[in-house]
Amino acid sequence: MILTPNAPAATHSPFHFRSARAHDGAALWRLVQASGTLELNSAYFYLLFATDFGQTCLVAEHGGQVAGAVIGYHPPQQPETAFVWQVGLLPEHRGQGLGPALLHAWLALPANQRCRWVTATVAPDNAASLALFQRLARELGVACQSEPLFTPDMFPHPHPAEPLLRIGPLDRTPP
Repeated sequence: MILTPNAPAATHSPFHFRSARAHDGAALWRLVQASGTLELNSAYFYLLFATDFGQTCLVAEHGGQVAGAVIGYHPPQQPETAFVWQVGLLPEHRGQGLGPALLHAWLALPANQRCRWVTATVAPDNAASLALFQRLARELGVACQSEPLFTPDMFPHPHPAEPLLRIGPLDRTPP
């Protein structure tokens, strides 16, 4: 794992982090559903992501169960960017530092180690997600900028704007 000086050092964790696998799709769907805060996509979506983008998705297991995950990918036109689609935690694991640990472990995945930017869309009223990404930027010692991306009129149903958060540039050179 490549960490900058402000990032937390690895500590003993009750969680096991790994890349997603095809058979994780159903567990990811259940995790997002149980989170109660994330927009639930179809079960097929999570099967596809776990299969086709498993190397850029992270699963945190606790006691043999999926307790948290980062679902992400690399935008095809931006190979140095890792986009976070969703960060999900089971409610019983909130407030234990799992969210930041997930993002750091996700960045350390071999598929993400060359990425210099982290992006995500976050609605302005999603204080928890905004705080999580701002914390990541602080820990990595980089900027977190917001810029317009998806406006309410772009959605087929009532939906708040989803600005793009851009974190970086990350120093990905080995120490």
